[in-house]
Amino acid sequence: MTILDRGHELSGVVRPGESWAAAARRTCASLHVEPTPVDLSGEVKRFQVDHDLRIALRAMGRGDLPDVARWRASEQVHRWWAADGEPTLERVTEQYGPAIDGMERTRMWVVEANGRSVGFCQDYRIRDHPGFAVLVPDPEAVGVDYAIGEPHLLGQGIGTAMLWAWVRSARHRYRDVTTYFAAPEHTNLASLRVLEKVGFAPGTWFDEPRADGSVATVVGCSLDVARVVG
Repeated sequence: MTILDRGHELSGVVRPGESWAAAARRTCASLHVEPTPVDLSGEVKRFQVDHDLRIALRAMGRGDLPDVARWRASEQVHRWWAADGEPTLERVTEQYGPAIDGMERTRMWVVEANGRSVGFCQDYRIRDHPGFAVLVPDPEAVGVDYAIGEPHLLGQGIGTAMLWAWVRSARHRYRDVTTYFAAPEHTNLASLRVLEKVGFAPGTWFDEPRADGSVATVVGCSLDVARVVG
């Protein structure tokens, strides 16, 4: 394990029974900061201490829906969410309003980078969606979908930091869950790579029916909660 801090590298090991996140915190304990992943897909788990980027999740409100509609309409998001229909404000309100109001079990979150709203994610117990649950390896897992809405922030590590912030949040909200699950389309290489960087392992490919009647071939990616975050 390595932890990068402003050009300096700390080295450590993962002890038997210890999660990767716990090992990283122990390795840089003298810095009194929370390390975030750079790449957890290799044999050597790489973390960093980022003094400049602060990622936070907050509950989405109806006042966020104009931003969500704009993000959904951006080229880098719309190509993967097109099956959900044109992201007009009316349609987005219809899709997400009930969850925001607590009428559905899906939880909606806005992602903030240094206090600025930059994207969104949603999570849900997969067992609450029977049509999807029969397709995945662990129906008891928590599923997550996510998107960076601001094009100029792509390729800057925001996606990795965003997903890690979600993983840490989910750990406190779903204490009984042992697996997190995401299923990007098999051609969405950027999303698949981000998932690997935060500890998701790619697994079974399967065909997922979409809202518009189309079918997408997706890659089921799973994160072992005990191993990665403890």
